[in-house]
Amino acid sequence: MRLRTWFRDLALGARFAVTGGRRGWIRTALTAVGIGLGVAMLLVASAVPHMSFAREVRESQRSVDASGNNPNPTADSFLYATPSTVYRSDSVTGLVLRPEGTDAPTPPGLPRIPAPGEMWVSPALADLLDFPSGALLKERLPYKVAGTITEPGLIGPAELRYVAGSATLNPDTYDGRGRAYGWSVPEEPFNAFLLLLVVIACVVLLLPVLVFVATAVRFGGEQRDRRLAALRLVGADTAMVRRIAAGESLASSLLGLALGGVFFALGRQAVGLVTVWDVNAFPSDVVPLAPLAALVLTVVPVSAVVVSLFALRGVAIEPLGVVRSATPRPRRLWWRLLLLAAGLALLLPMAGDVNLRDTAINTTGVAAGATLTLIGLTTLLPWLVEACVKRLRGGPVAWQLATRRLQLSSGTAARAVSGIVVAAAGAIALQMMFHAMQDDFMNVTGANSERAQIQSTIDAKDGGEAREMIEKFSRTEGVTAVVGTIESHAWRPGPLKQGEQFAPITPLVVGDCASLKELANLPSCADGDVFVSLAHGQRGAADDDWVKRTARPGADIALRDPGERRTAAPTWRIPASARTVDARVDPVGHYQFGIFATPSAIDVTRMDAPEATALVRVDPAVPDATEHVRNTAASITPLAWVRTLQNMERDEQYSSVRTGILAGATATMTLVAASLLVTTLEQLRDRKRLLSSLVAFGTRRTTLGLSVLWQTAVPIGLGMALAVVGGLGLGVVLLKMIGKQVVDWWVFLPMAGVGAAMVALVTLLSLPPLWRLMRADGLRTE
Repeated sequence: MRLRTWFRDLALGARFAVTGGRRGWIRTALTAVGIGLGVAMLLVASAVPHMSFAREVRESQRSVDASGNNPNPTADSFLYATPSTVYRSDSVTGLVLRPEGTDAPTPPGLPRIPAPGEMWVSPALADLLDFPSGALLKERLPYKVAGTITEPGLIGPAELRYVAGSATLNPDTYDGRGRAYGWSVPEEPFNAFLLLLVVIACVVLLLPVLVFVATAVRFGGEQRDRRLAALRLVGADTAMVRRIAAGESLASSLLGLALGGVFFALGRQAVGLVTVWDVNAFPSDVVPLAPLAALVLTVVPVSAVVVSLFALRGVAIEPLGVVRSATPRPRRLWWRLLLLAAGLALLLPMAGDVNLRDTAINTTGVAAGATLTLIGLTTLLPWLVEACVKRLRGGPVAWQLATRRLQLSSGTAARAVSGIVVAAAGAIALQMMFHAMQDDFMNVTGANSERAQIQSTIDAKDGGEAREMIEKFSRTEGVTAVVGTIESHAWRPGPLKQGEQFAPITPLVVGDCASLKELANLPSCADGDVFVSLAHGQRGAADDDWVKRTARPGADIALRDPGERRTAAPTWRIPASARTVDARVDPVGHYQFGIFATPSAIDVTRMDAPEATALVRVDPAVPDATEHVRNTAASITPLAWVRTLQNMERDEQYSSVRTGILAGATATMTLVAASLLVTTLEQLRDRKRLLSSLVAFGTRRTTLGLSVLWQTAVPIGLGMALAVVGGLGLGVVLLKMIGKQVVDWWVFLPMAGVGAAMVALVTLLSLPPLWRLMRADGLRTE
């Protein structure tokens, strides 16, 4: 009988949720939309592990299996190269193939192996090449488009990739020989610093979602309480009305689950159309993990019922109405501080325990401590808002309307802002960690991007061809200067001495005086001069002993390895006037050493297997100057190696974690803004009659609009202040765990800007419904 009574009352509450007239439907719809947005976000979060794994699987399945690399061609082997380029900050990857037999396998995503001179491109690359904005990239890819790569050959729908065929690929230019596709690389574990970032990010990004779901359940509470009072009048007891309220919340939450599934399905289909911080995936890869999805579908309805019953604890629902006129009891502070202290008690003992070389941390302790700390900050907000607004007096009419409303119902305003507090405090703590630990994941390259911006190294068949390559770079649009050198090697001729396994060797570099001055400290230079450059063991240089044993003024050197018995190695005599100089750090950050010669001093056509190296300086005022340089390199050979010089390079794992956190933070802040807007609209709808009455008595619409602004700005201002203090404190505690010091105390400024932007945006979007609610028909009653 008791179970039957529960089902009856829950069903009655569910019926009220969907049959309460227009106002009831609006309340249920707002609650369901709020819960649905939260559920969709939770489902997206539960799909991230599978999405990341699917991207790794796709990358491994399309990669050439080089584990059984055979030095000899077979019927099913193929030569391959993996050139890549950058086009206006977007990475373009490629695969160039040359089958060596009739049984060579077809690359994933292609119907056949591309013929020489043709390529298959990803849909995103095909679209780019078809538009005028991709004209420069089209010049760079000297292949005819034969079709598009399908899903098995891509890691994401927005990826820019091509697979081309070549008839000129040979063992001198290839990256390797393969016989199959698909291989796996053991996953490199995160170090403890990155793992700590991931754990804190998960807490920071998911807590605001849970707070929003809990807030959405309480939409329309005043209207529901009046309806429950009417039920008391017809004979329902207190226990019954609570069960009915639980049934109403359960119905709204179940409808919210359904809407959440719809939102997730729609977002899943659109995920391939959007790229957030370089993250892009196929809809089929966005699949929630079954245990996490089941947890979401179970926890949300249960939480909705619990929150609804908890909200009724301070309300006396009587047959003749809802008792709210008594002064509410002041909120207690002690238990809120207890939550905060419990979180810090879990985190502080771990100070100094996290080491960069570790690959594991106390994940449970860190997650629990961060969660309790952020929840403690959230529970502090209602007390802070109540303590501050009760002391507000006087001011303009709009200010008085806003402060009076906050004094009567500060809890509602605080709940609406709780998600912002959690998100902002967590974001500030994460930013403090990013600033403090980024030096551990940033590598100083030593390059000087002011002296040169682009480096390109291309193999040439002889020195004459290498010189032509350098001249092409000099004639490229937007190029202001080129440090161009032709590099080969020089050997000591004659038989090996006792104890030597091979002839001493040293680099041979040919360039004009302007280029050589970028590589060594030259007292003077004229065409025809020769220098012996010593690096004295500096960065990137071997011991100078090799140079001294090979290159001496007046000595002969071999221009080809004398150990090769093809023909006698050609020789060249270093002039007796050659001067010994000290190497200078080049624009790449290395010290060049060896024999430096100007063009008139040596016939470059005699050099063996030379390389043309160009360090290019471009004019930033010329549009797409960098792209023109890359096109020049591609015109020489599609497999040209081109590198953008950077003073600093970021660790790949750190970059991937940072990208993921930024993408998640963007989505979370979007949800927080949406939740604040939905909450504001729900509060305006509940005050429809009051707003109409104020207008009827002569209150200006502008005054009411400003009052809405103040009602949003005051709680957000207090919430952001609490978030700044709490976020900085949490950040300091987390930095103690990894043994770091605070680098920047002003990391909260961007979050303060985000809070101000939210106030302006929510106020602007809430004005149209506010004007509509202030019409005279709001005074009508039934």
